[in-house]
Amino acid sequence: MATTSQWWQGARPRTLPAAVTPVAAGTGVAAYTDDVSIGLALLCLVVALSLQIGVNYANDYSDGIRGTDDKRQGPLRLTASGLAAASHVKTAAFSAFGIGAVTGLALITITQQWWLLAVGAAALMAAWYYTGGSRPYGYRGLGEVSVFLFFGVVATAGTAYVQSEELTTLVWLTSVGVGALACALLVVNNLRDIPTDEVSGKRTLAVRIGDTNTRVLYVLLVDVALVVVIAIAISWTEWALIALAAFIVALPPIGAIANRAVGRDLIPVLVATGQCQLLYGVLLGAGLALA
Repeated sequence: MATTSQWWQGARPRTLPAAVTPVAAGTGVAAYTDDVSIGLALLCLVVALSLQIGVNYANDYSDGIRGTDDKRQGPLRLTASGLAAASHVKTAAFSAFGIGAVTGLALITITQQWWLLAVGAAALMAAWYYTGGSRPYGYRGLGEVSVFLFFGVVATAGTAYVQSEELTTLVWLTSVGVGALACALLVVNNLRDIPTDEVSGKRTLAVRIGDTNTRVLYVLLVDVALVVVIAIAISWTEWALIALAAFIVALPPIGAIANRAVGRDLIPVLVATGQCQLLYGVLLGAGLALA
């Protein structure tokens, strides 16, 4: 039976910056227009964290019962390792989804933005069918598209919108930067897993485009996030430039990617990318708030 510590590892805490970053950045955009609401921002954070943890357990369950995780070199997998029954991992996933759904419904009720129900339903479906169902889209190279949309555009713009009730060019541009780094996190994960994914038949984008092109894609995604900061500084406020500090953390992982690190040597790259992503959202949000 899995311990509490192992369940926490199964939630993949290294990926949680992907949930915090869009909320921090989106709240910064709302603060820029003097519309910030800490209460609404906290509800958005609960939704984002719940969905992230839910999708992590869902992936653990779906990949585990398919045998995809049997020889994976990444963090602990509860289902594949046999530490937890597959049914229990599935229950954990849907429990997290349930918390996100209830919190999201509370958020919609408070703001009276009922059209967001459709967005929430789409997010839940995307979370489950990433590796779940008979035709998981994560196995067909579409994972990065979903991550960009839901942990970049939707999460950032949604957080800003429920507070300010407007979708501006600044909102969309900020969401692109956040989405790019969220994709970079997934790209590193899939780069590490190319050998085992190829054997198991999991055709991620990294498997489809190959090792070298995946490394180029990682650097390009980081560059996109950098360009977004510069664009915001030029068109809106120079305070956005404090987010450039986040890219100091990105230098070692870029170096490791360029030097063709593989397998377990990519785990520190995954950690550093998550740290860069978190700093990016917090610092960009803070810069916009200060402006």
